Amino acid sequence: MTGVLTLYRSSIGKKVIMAVTGIVLVSFLVIHMYGNTKMFYGAEAFNAYAAGLRELGHPVLGHEHLLWVMRVVLLGSVVGHIWSAMALTGQSQKSAYANGVGSMKRYAQKQRRTGYAAYTMRYGGIVIFLFIVYHLLHFTFGMVGYGPGREYIAEKHGEFNAYSNVVLGFQVWPVSFFYILAMGFLGFHLFHGIWSAFQTLGLNNEKYTGMWRGVAIVVTAIIILPNMFFPIAVMTGIVGL
Repeated sequence: MTGVLTLYRSSIGKKVIMAVTGIVLVSFLVIHMYGNTKMFYGAEAFNAYAAGLRELGHPVLGHEHLLWVMRVVLLGSVVGHIWSAMALTGQSQKSAYANGVGSMKRYAQKQRRTGYAAYTMRYGGIVIFLFIVYHLLHFTFGMVGYGPGREYIAEKHGEFNAYSNVVLGFQVWPVSFFYILAMGFLGFHLFHGIWSAFQTLGLNNEKYTGMWRGVAIVVTAIIILPNMFFPIAVMTGIVGL
């Protein structure tokens, strides 16, 4: 137990938490993206997929039981990811300050050298967090993102119709624009995050640098490009009611 607490309090432990929670979130994004491709097969296929998520584990588990377990794990991963990022930043600043002016200058120089990545991760993370909140309010709770005449209709009159909700939601162009913009921020965040995770887990060295960089690019593209295309497909009429 003491060893676990020591690891938890150390910078290495925080980096491991960030890497592991990042892996959980990336895995979810890949699965979520793949599931959303079913919208190209039409309303029946997409609605069956959306309804099936609520019956995962049936008949052993009840309606939405496993789905809520997954939501709790994802929420915990988001919180752990944000906490470890903030803790590591604070720890680096505190260490530099404690070690004097020279250390502060080295810290500032390091921040300038990695300024683009640090800026992307920090402010991109804020945008992504706001996007997650909006996305839940939009498609999970139907509280925002639907213009006049575009009513949120999931499970209205006992009929589940997630497909219509997606189409009606993305027909509001400011909503689609925000989704595309958020995916851009997520892409930068993913690339730098995946790259950093390989380093944290000790998998990155000069011999494999090119390979892991390629992996980061491919994984990012697999997640981001389809997610950008979904709202575009609705706005251009490729997908519609």
